[in-house]
Parts: sequence; C-alpha cells; structure tokens
Amino acid sequence: MAEAPDEREPGSVAGEQLQQQHVGCQVFSERLAQGKPQQGFLSSFFTNNQKCQLMLLKTLATNPYVKLLLDAMKHSGCAVNKDRHFSCEDCNGNVSGGFDSSVSQIVLCQNNIRNQAHMNRVVTHELIHAFDHCRAHVNWFTNVRHLACSEVRAANLSGDCSFLNEIFRLHFGLKQHHQTCVRDRAIRSILAVRNINKEVAQKAVDEVFESCFNDHEPFGRIPHNKTYARYAHRDFQNRDRYYSNI
Repeated sequence: MAEAPDEREPGSVAGEQLQQQHVGCQVFSERLAQGKPQQGFLSSFFTNNQKCQLMLLKTLATNPYVKLLLDAMKHSGCAVNKDRHFSCEDCNGNVSGGFDSSVSQIVLCQNNIRNQAHMNRVVTHELIHAFDHCRAHVNWFTNVRHLACSEVRAANLSGDCSFLNEIFRLHFGLKQHHQTCVRDRAIRSILAVRNINKEVAQKAVDEVFESCFNDHEPFGRIPHNKTYARYAHRDFQNRDRYYSNI
C-alpha cells in the first residue's frame, strides 16, 4: 500500500485513483502499461535508479527498524530478497513508495525519495505492510478495515510520526499528538490507494484504531527512534533463547 504523501510536498494523489482492484495500477500505473514511459534524459533516469539502489542497500544493511523487520519476515517464513522483493521505479504524483501485494513487491519511487532518511522511513513503512501480508490473510482490496489496520500499524511503528518528522511538517505536539498523527497518516494513505471518500476512510480507521494501534508486532513496543528500534531488534533476536529456557 502506498505511503501517505507529506503535506509539505506539492501535488496530490487524490485525483489519480484509477481502479480499486489493483494498487499497482492506481499509483504505479506504468507497472502494468504497455512498455515503460519514455524518459526525457536517459542519463538522468540511470542516475535516479542508481541512487535509489545505493540508498536501498544502505537501508537494508544498517537501519535497525528494517533489520528487525527482515528478521521477522524470515522467522515467519517470508524471507525477503533484495532483487526479487524491491523495485526502484518512477511513480505518479508525489507518492514515495508502495506495497504491491499482487506480486509481493515493494515499489520505491526513485523520483520522489529525497534522501537516505526518507528511504529508511519508506522501506520500513512498506515492510510493515509486507509483514502483515505474510502473517495474516489481509484482504487489501475488498476489506477497507484490513487496509486501515495495516496503515495504522505502519504509521505507528515506522517512524512516520516521530517527533522530528512532525516538527519538519510544522505539526507541534499536544496531548496524544502521536495518536492523532497516526490516525491522520493512516487516513491519508487509504485515500491515496482507494477510491472512497474521506468519511469512509475515517470510519474504517476509527473502527480498528484501538486494537491495531496496540499491535506492536514484531517490535514489541513503539520504536520512537533508532535506539528503541535497536533494543526491539535485540529483544526479537533473543526471543527463541528466552522461550527455550522456560
């Protein structure tokens, strides 16, 4: 599923929804088109693609959020292969990435991902969707509550709503600000990939929010920063050792 675009970025994906049946067709329309769209400058395309590939390699190797999710996916029987399960592509609008469940592949929008920190957050967000797809029978296109639950979890656990990201968006904290951010980001993500009105998206998020906000798997806690994520990864690695001693 597509990550919610930031308010500070120009453009909107609201008018770009095409068909509910296939998010790959909606947000990444060139994936199913006859041939690839022509690039204005071939060298620019390769530069974007190479930059995306290099940032992805660094994220997979060093980011504690991603390292935990990769271990959890492998533990659940869904080992991730970089060349098979990730694709750097140009995307419509200002979407940063998405999970194409029809082929179990994460799309990284090489024309919209701005820097390494942004890549870290996008990969984490989409790996949470992939993890949910692996561990549960998620009806992404027929049950909006299933989609809402995964979007709540992704916004809550990926760092989307970290203090620094919210400051960057000029959103300043009030009581339960984190919950408000998670709710808003989840609604925006749903609207980016489903042709429904905002009221329906809000209702779906409200119905699942309590249970899905409190579902912290595989982190075991809300990883508010990389230090929390490292602790969570250490705890995950020690799970089997702990249970074997019971």
